[in-house]
Amino acid sequence: MKRCLILPLLLFQTLIFAQNSLTEQVRKYRQAHEHVFLSEFMGLLSIPNIVYDTVGIQQTAAYIVKMMEARGIKTELLEAKTHGVPPAVYGEVKVPNATRTVIFYAHYDGQPVNPNQWAEGIEPFKSVFLDASLEKGGKIIPVPKANEAIDPEWRIYGRSASDDKAGVFAILSAYQVLKKLDIQPSVNIKFFFEGEEEAGSTHLAEILEKHADKLRSDLWIICDGPVHQSGRKQVVFGVRGDVNMEVKVYASRRPLHSGHYGNWAPNPAMMLVKLLASMKDNEGQVLIKGFYDDVVPFTETEKQAIANVPSVDEQMRNELGFMKPDGGGKSLVELINLPSLNINGISSANVGKMAANVIPTSATAALDLRLVLGNDVQKQVQKVIDHIQAQGYYVTRNESITDEERMKYPMIARVQVGKGYNAQRTKMDLPIARDVIKAIQSTVKEEIVLMPSLGGSLPLFLFEKYLGTPTITVPIANHDNNQHAENENIRIQNIWNGIETYVALMKM
Repeated sequence: MKRCLILPLLLFQTLIFAQNSLTEQVRKYRQAHEHVFLSEFMGLLSIPNIVYDTVGIQQTAAYIVKMMEARGIKTELLEAKTHGVPPAVYGEVKVPNATRTVIFYAHYDGQPVNPNQWAEGIEPFKSVFLDASLEKGGKIIPVPKANEAIDPEWRIYGRSASDDKAGVFAILSAYQVLKKLDIQPSVNIKFFFEGEEEAGSTHLAEILEKHADKLRSDLWIICDGPVHQSGRKQVVFGVRGDVNMEVKVYASRRPLHSGHYGNWAPNPAMMLVKLLASMKDNEGQVLIKGFYDDVVPFTETEKQAIANVPSVDEQMRNELGFMKPDGGGKSLVELINLPSLNINGISSANVGKMAANVIPTSATAALDLRLVLGNDVQKQVQKVIDHIQAQGYYVTRNESITDEERMKYPMIARVQVGKGYNAQRTKMDLPIARDVIKAIQSTVKEEIVLMPSLGGSLPLFLFEKYLGTPTITVPIANHDNNQHAENENIRIQNIWNGIETYVALMKM
């Protein structure tokens, strides 16, 4: 029992510290230089950083190098073994008498965009200020002039405003503030900004393995993801794994007139939705055999942390506009700590004004599998494939279907699998973890949230595999930031809070 009492006792002790003098110094400096901070951030946001855009990625990396060099940070690009892939932007600051080394991580690449889906007047790489979120009727406002006050509730809209250029900016700005205030960090600092996270960090392992000696440290602190939906700062000790699958179901060689052939020719769209429906029950429980097997149970400390997480279920249902959640009565925090299966999208024939009375030739679904500690990527994927086969499908990985296959099998599905990765979780009661908690708690009066695992995914297991180093995630973005979607944004106060958080971590 003593172990499970550590966290609440620690929080009780740290709660008596109001925002300390360091935070107050940082805040005063930031308030005097807000326009300069945001000008640099807007410059970073203006550079296209889609993960598959080689030119944009190179320009983004170059901008970050200039930011780091302007702060006096020794900087270099860490290349992977594979030629031509996005490098990691790396820098280091050695601190006299420091006994620990901490690496601060964020990623500078972004998700693909469809500009047509963004709100009127908002473009992915021409970031703009809004006086509130779009959902609350926010309107575009001019960039504030140097003598104008900046409302911390304003939003900045643009791709990667929150995921994850805000992370890069907060980390570098925190170091900048310390330097301007002539305050020495308490740890040796290394900076590591990845350029391929949104593509699944395909070559991150190569970078970590190739530069292992340079990347030795006591801890990786990951700046990615949102703060808790309650608005409180949170410390996250794990992430789910992730892998994407594409399932394509075939029928006739050519599209058919729905009147001439309806009721007779198989409809692949109908076949696919039935197949997908067989994977979950009405409560959202995954019905695939063994899907929840292999899950590593929580420790008592982790169970207690989950019990202490503020409930936001009602808040989020009202915010998102639905009455009944999935999960059979389980809470949001419980459900994001279980393996999941999500349909990212379905495609077949056309809809809307382009709809025609046809029976399509095929239908495709993109699936997203989130994994928790204990799940193995390949095993989890195979469980889905086994389920498809159990529904009577012949499964192939080939790009095209042969005539022989068409005439031999009544139901055919092609499955393609992306490169995924496993989940990771750090022990919450490590001494260095307690120091992280204490540092962040010192920046705010309200109790921070301690989360055993984030619902989202990052390839953090690689840092343990190749470097043997624990990771802790400290997010800064607002929970309603629209990451990965149109109209991505960052609340300005979250930027300011992020700078204060990372200053505290550099001084922990």
